[in-house]
Amino acid sequence: MKKKNFRYSTVTFYSETGRMTGRRVALKAIDWLAFAERVPPNQRGMFNALKTRSDAISAKLTSLPETPAAIDWSFYKSTVAKAGMVDEFEKKFKALQIPEPVDTQTSAISLQEAESNKSASAYIEGSKARIAQYEQELDKFKNMIPFDQMTIEDLNHTFPETKLDKVKHPYWPHKPIAEL
Repeated sequence: MKKKNFRYSTVTFYSETGRMTGRRVALKAIDWLAFAERVPPNQRGMFNALKTRSDAISAKLTSLPETPAAIDWSFYKSTVAKAGMVDEFEKKFKALQIPEPVDTQTSAISLQEAESNKSASAYIEGSKARIAQYEQELDKFKNMIPFDQMTIEDLNHTFPETKLDKVKHPYWPHKPIAEL
């Protein structure tokens, strides 16, 4: 079974206060060539749109600086006429806590992936058994007498399902009409 090739890259997310949210999120990079091989021709347009959008988002994320620019509160204190307004904004800005979204889907996706891998493995094993059976039938066909040289006895020996039961059905066609 072929393993998936993913490259891991890290992206740092910041809250609106400019502080790092405390953890780095590892994003799976997509192997677009392997993905493109599996896309049917009638869905190429949707695939290209998805890739374009993904590339645009990746470019936007990589263009962001590692640390955001610090706010110069002293400049705003000297520029804003109303006293205390900048201090109030600074206090609220530093107290702002942006909640991080909780990942609720990864475990469900992992379970679904494990189930899919199990069913794929079972299908592969069944396919290998069918392949072995078909190879035996192919050997039988390769090694049999050509049809134009076969007698009725050879035909009945090679293909037992073609043998007519004249005792059970003494009249022609020697099989029930429903089976014809």
